[in-house]
Amino acid sequence: MQYAEKITLCEVGPRDGLQNEAKLLTAEEKTELIEQMIGAGFKVIEVGSFVSPKAVPQMANTDDVFLTLGQREGVQLRALIANERGVDRAVACGCSKVKLNVSASKAHNLANLNRTPQESVAGFKACVEKAEANGIEVSGSISMAFGSPWDRKIPVEDVKDIVRAYLAVGVTEISLSDASGMAYPSKVYEMCTQMKREFPKVTWWLHFHNTRGLGVANILAGMRAGVTRFDTSFAGVGGCPFVPGAAGNVSTEDVVHMCDEMNIETGIDLDRAMGISRRVVELVGHPTDSYLLRAGKSKDLILELPKGQLRNQVKAK
Repeated sequence: MQYAEKITLCEVGPRDGLQNEAKLLTAEEKTELIEQMIGAGFKVIEVGSFVSPKAVPQMANTDDVFLTLGQREGVQLRALIANERGVDRAVACGCSKVKLNVSASKAHNLANLNRTPQESVAGFKACVEKAEANGIEVSGSISMAFGSPWDRKIPVEDVKDIVRAYLAVGVTEISLSDASGMAYPSKVYEMCTQMKREFPKVTWWLHFHNTRGLGVANILAGMRAGVTRFDTSFAGVGGCPFVPGAAGNVSTEDVVHMCDEMNIETGIDLDRAMGISRRVVELVGHPTDSYLLRAGKSKDLILELPKGQLRNQVKAK
């Protein structure tokens, strides 16, 4: 099996993970976690989002976190935005990269915004221009790219049309997101293969939720298609509030552990990543969807040979 020799992970826990938690973390607690992530080797971190604090109170202190962290050499600290106001906040607190997002669901977009997804992306032009004028990089995301609870199947041509719309406003780094948890490996491989072939100048990211236990398998499928950039979340926190039964994002430590076992380089210290995730569990106050926090690393599993086990089984018969 041929997979990547090296991949890049973006830790999205501070944004996509914590925005779904009932407990609101302080700016100091978030900064502590992000400082530890940088120390563990993460080169891309999604710190938070510049959106309405009334709509997403968990992200209200994102500006303070950026101001405390400042610029870090060799580390990309990014944030999600929804409009030009988000760019203004990014400028004010020194954020150097922002991400825009649109749903691939035409029905959902029309019902909520009375626009198609392509029309929504066309409306991002002012955001992109303002960001670029202030030296801020811009990336884009397409959520529900692999399926939607409102449309079920999303035609791949619809996703391609959204990609073209992003390119038309100058965005060449794009994430395909499975917020609904409906992706499966063969679909991921097929879509990513087509996207890379048709849009060779795009820098691709993949973002999977582990709603139906296929998150890691989908990452492997993405690797087989030649994608090397993936979002993950510490301790597997997160989820989509619009999808019934949604689980969290793919656990960072689960993915790093898999890559370590497969000799795929991530540049991330697994033991330190696990320590961060344990701290996250303490902070949110409940168990999370992380296999590694439950079972530990495979390399640490060294047990004494059982004595009398076979003899006891024979007696039981």
